[in-house]
Amino acid sequence: MSRNEFTCDCNIIHEDIVNKVLEKIPKDITFSQLAKLFKLIGDTTRCKILFALDQDEMCVCDLANVLNMTKSSVSHQLATLRESGIVKCRRSGKEVYYTLDDDHIVKLFEIGLEHINHKN
Repeated sequence: MSRNEFTCDCNIIHEDIVNKVLEKIPKDITFSQLAKLFKLIGDTTRCKILFALDQDEMCVCDLANVLNMTKSSVSHQLATLRESGIVKCRRSGKEVYYTLDDDHIVKLFEIGLEHINHKN
């Protein structure tokens, strides 16, 4: 008979640990927003866009060229990312340039990429 080595067989509740976590646990809305953020950046195409924007500020035409996609497809993805506060844009004449929204997004993306590269 095989036993799962990752199953806890004890019936002891470590109240100090449980209470410490319960004091800090965010509200459900926070977890919902966090899950939405990860879902948004959990798309391969959007990850490629984030990688490109992590390298430099880019316009839709440049992103379309880098990703070998249509401008329309890139614009659609950028709109989703912009509405969610993951990227921001600035206009310069007729051109619109995109960047990652802030240092939190930069760190989140770079740490995720570093984690994946470390595992491979």
